[in-house]
Amino acid sequence: MKRRDELPFLIAGGGIGGLAAALALARKGFPVRVLEQSTEFREVGAGIQLGPNVFRVLDKLGLKEQVLADAWRPAAQEMRCALSGESVTRIPLGNAFFAKFGEPYAVTHRHDLHRAFLDAARESDLIYLEPGTRVVDFVEDSGLVEVALEGPDTSSRKTIKGRALIGCDGMWSLAREKIVGDGPPRVSGHIAYRAVLKRNEVPDDLWSPDVVLWAGPRTHFVHYPLRRGELYNLVAVFHSDRYVEGWNAEADASELWTHFKGQRPEVLRMLERIETWRMWVLCDREPIKEWSNGSVTLLGDAAHPMLQYLAQGACMATEDAYWLAEKVAAQSGDLPAAFRAYQEQRYLRTGRVQIMARVYGEFYHARGVTAELRNQMLGSRTPEDAYEGIAWLYGGM
Repeated sequence: MKRRDELPFLIAGGGIGGLAAALALARKGFPVRVLEQSTEFREVGAGIQLGPNVFRVLDKLGLKEQVLADAWRPAAQEMRCALSGESVTRIPLGNAFFAKFGEPYAVTHRHDLHRAFLDAARESDLIYLEPGTRVVDFVEDSGLVEVALEGPDTSSRKTIKGRALIGCDGMWSLAREKIVGDGPPRVSGHIAYRAVLKRNEVPDDLWSPDVVLWAGPRTHFVHYPLRRGELYNLVAVFHSDRYVEGWNAEADASELWTHFKGQRPEVLRMLERIETWRMWVLCDREPIKEWSNGSVTLLGDAAHPMLQYLAQGACMATEDAYWLAEKVAAQSGDLPAAFRAYQEQRYLRTGRVQIMARVYGEFYHARGVTAELRNQMLGSRTPEDAYEGIAWLYGGM
């Protein structure tokens, strides 16, 4: 049943999580208003990996085939030693993987995934998209939420009301600061440099159809195709105490070369192909059990920011969106109860991903004896062992 006459759900943030939440709620018949502080709805970034868990949600939202149309299906994930060049482990992602999890593994451009949600949102008569609108404050009033907004001209301010507010406003969330109040995110000490090349800019002997990760001492470098193979995604990560808020700052190439000095020629030759890098400082937070208060709740990075080592940030946000809409539909007359049920559904799963992402980061960046033990342990695994090891994540949603 469509509820156009009801006050809308207000969503702070028009990224992947915000649009996924809008679409999931609209699919249940609820009107939604998405408030995005940028003057246009767009996604900044490059490559993103999509596991079987997120494809289950995309299928339920009717976007699976659209996302796959622009994606790349790698044949395998491989970890190589960045010093010796040896293959540490290789995980096939073909028929056996699909038989185990019932969904594919794919990589895509963040813009392409975001566009799939944005196009679907624009087609819905229950979703109102409002760019150039920043949430600066909110209060609950008689069971509703009153939100203060600013436009590009910060001297102008207005207030609107909604049934609820969903904070999808990312790592540095205003909504989280008011609900949880746990201060700034935890700086991991890792910095990521990213870039995208066109296929013809990658030498044939360096191009691979797989997701390849070069594990080095306190570094790693990952590359894989994007957009049906037309692009090539590069991400280089190293340990550093430097801190810059956000994740789209121009990067200093000299700092990169200092950390990757002495690594395999294949790694260095690929890094040489890049003229301009963008960077972001990797941050997360401690897992929490409660991220809702009355008719206000959080979603995605605002609720459970995580390091990128399991490639699950956008996937967890999309799962959040599905379960949020399910719980709201089940208890639409009592949104505080619905939001409590939603966080109860999610907090252990997302907390596990937050913690395990840290563990994977330590594995990727191991050195000395620790790296030898990692290589020995991973090298002895069969593909079936690898599948079982990640079944807790890929087998659910």
